[in-house]
Amino acid sequence: MEINKIYNENCLKTMAKMPENFVDLTLTSPPYDDLRDYNGFSFEFKQIVKELYRITKKGALVIWVVGDATKNGSETGTSFKQALYFMECGFNLHDTMIYYKNNPMPTSGKRYHQHFEYMFAFSKGQPKTFNPIKESCKYNGLANMKNRGQSGELNYKKVERTNEKKVGNVFFYSIGGGISTKDTIAYQHPAIFPEQLAYDQIQTWTNEDDLVYDCFMGSGTTAKMAAILKRNWIGSEISEEYVEISNKRLEQYLGVFQAV
Repeated sequence: MEINKIYNENCLKTMAKMPENFVDLTLTSPPYDDLRDYNGFSFEFKQIVKELYRITKKGALVIWVVGDATKNGSETGTSFKQALYFMECGFNLHDTMIYYKNNPMPTSGKRYHQHFEYMFAFSKGQPKTFNPIKESCKYNGLANMKNRGQSGELNYKKVERTNEKKVGNVFFYSIGGGISTKDTIAYQHPAIFPEQLAYDQIQTWTNEDDLVYDCFMGSGTTAKMAAILKRNWIGSEISEEYVEISNKRLEQYLGVFQAV
């Protein structure tokens, strides 16, 4: 099938064209819990998960960015239900990461402001690629590390500290107009995620020439970051309006990179 293209169709039709074990990373955010108006479209969650498992390569991942609505005074728990179904279909819940919004929209009612969404990392077996984001360590050299064993005793062992360490699995991003992206046209879509989020996840779980898929392409953020990072990509988007937005945003990247 043609790569570096957004297919204006239901993602199930797109995935039906793909062979098994085809995609190196899926990065997407589904239209969950009717929190946004996605031009009136809905999606068949269970069928999509089954197809994602079929097309995902062994050792590859699906990054599923999702949150919960509050209805009748209770959060829906949709995110957890979806995570359990991914596991039923054969995926490992490799990591439960957090997408933390530094500047979220204020919420009313007797609850704290909602600052985060889940970024579930579902893997098909053990991940084959991991290029971790790192940060500087405050200390380096040798240190005594203590861990409590099963019987409760403290065990000490000597470990060598380095100048860098992996960051934690809570990722902090500022959002909003002119922040999530400089592409003004992207804000015609109701729910874009930050370009840096897509960049970080694609950089972490893939290498150059790998294939990245987004089954709900929306405004085209996944495709843009994949192109910048020299990955191939495919998108599905059922809304013609959003496909037009994405293609205008991606004009400078379309056809620039092709796998050899």
